[in-house]
Amino acid sequence: MKKMTFALLLLSVICYSQNQKIDREPFKLELVANAENNYSANIAKSPYFVKEKVLQIYPGEELNIETEIKGDSIFSMRVVDKVTFPDKTIKLKFLQNVTDRNNTQMLFSVVNPFDRKLVYDAMIYTVDGQQWSPTSIIPIQPKLVGYETWPDVIVTMALEKWRFTK
Repeated sequence: MKKMTFALLLLSVICYSQNQKIDREPFKLELVANAENNYSANIAKSPYFVKEKVLQIYPGEELNIETEIKGDSIFSMRVVDKVTFPDKTIKLKFLQNVTDRNNTQMLFSVVNPFDRKLVYDAMIYTVDGQQWSPTSIIPIQPKLVGYETWPDVIVTMALEKWRFTK
């Protein structure tokens, strides 16, 4: 009986960890920077979480962030390939919308699976600014999708201090 229990536990750990994505694969990021220029960068293989619960995301990425909740706080977060626990998985989508070279905007959506309002802090790195800057974020209502837009061309964002508010 103990061998069977151990085998089931080992199998569940293996299956659970196979769904986890620790690093993004290298890719070429290409954005419309302005009416005349594009922005291009080779993004190396890198971790999604640059520190504990500090997520870095690039335009073109769609991520599923599976969470572990303890008490009233988000205890841990990890990127997963497939959503197996929809009630505790935050879905993120970040992209650039270009209607013409003079009309571009960055779009970011966050699906809040929780029955509480979700908040986080965000820092953006823009083509023009070439430095990290804080940006305001609207809290996401329970069980809804939050949308953010920026006229700036954002190369990457860092999202941190994930929490619930009343």
